[in-house]
Amino acid sequence: MSKVEPSLEARALGSTSPSGGLLRGLVRSCRPKQWVKNVLVLAAPGAAGVLSHETPLLRSLAAFAIFCCVASGTYLLNDSLDAEADRHHPAKRHRPIASGVVPVPLALTLGIILLAAGVACSALLDWQLAVVMASYVSVQFAYSYRLKHEPIFDLACVAAGFVLRAIAGGVAARVPISEWFLIVAMFGSLIMVTGKRFAEHAELGDARGSHRATLSAYSEAFLRGVLLIASAVTVTAYCEWAFQKQAQLHIHQDPIWYQLSIVPFVLAILRYGYLVDTGHGGQPEEVVLSDRALQLVGLIWVATFALGVYAS
Repeated sequence: MSKVEPSLEARALGSTSPSGGLLRGLVRSCRPKQWVKNVLVLAAPGAAGVLSHETPLLRSLAAFAIFCCVASGTYLLNDSLDAEADRHHPAKRHRPIASGVVPVPLALTLGIILLAAGVACSALLDWQLAVVMASYVSVQFAYSYRLKHEPIFDLACVAAGFVLRAIAGGVAARVPISEWFLIVAMFGSLIMVTGKRFAEHAELGDARGSHRATLSAYSEAFLRGVLLIASAVTVTAYCEWAFQKQAQLHIHQDPIWYQLSIVPFVLAILRYGYLVDTGHGGQPEEVVLSDRALQLVGLIWVATFALGVYAS
């Protein structure tokens, strides 16, 4: 009896068990690697120095888990709506939904369930957190259905997702959020989003419009200009925030750690800009998780800032 060569679908599933391939596809579609973005939820309570206290820590971790749930819901929703466009992308065409491993109706259903569950859980924790989560879901719906096709608004929507993560952490831990912190979060997010578009613009070449309409609307010079402005504002705002934190210390306390933290922060911005310019910004989470130099300066920045918060 002759052997039958596995079908393309079976190879895509990566398993002789359809249910096993489907399950792995659903997990991949939830993008657990991108949960690293949700660490931003811990930024505001960490900067306020309350993560050493049990209640704020537990509330912050709960908000982190809720954001992982909701973010996965938005990924399922967006990938379902983008399935046809993703098939024109050299890397995204291998995503489970675009490749047909995960049926679009199933992905949409699971995405809506995760979104609803996340908002409901946030309401149990804090009504203000529920407002933030509902705002995040609304922005992502608007992005997925319409605004991802509109120049500028697509950048704003994705950047808003990062900012809302930072706000959610402050709300969950019940700590005030500095205006300079928000500006750093806003324009730092814009750096990452624009860097992603810049990398896609270069990677896809003349075919970029078939994947994402706004990529045809943006010129390379425009994206470079946005990166330059966002980087300048982020660095300036961080310096103001660091000096504001220093001014809040008592006169007998040593404020040097906040000042020193400016150096690795600026180096991290420059390193990320370099990686984007050399075509490595298409997946920001992969850049953060793979570039050792960026990880090193990031660790030094976290250490110096943490010394300012917890040792001063």
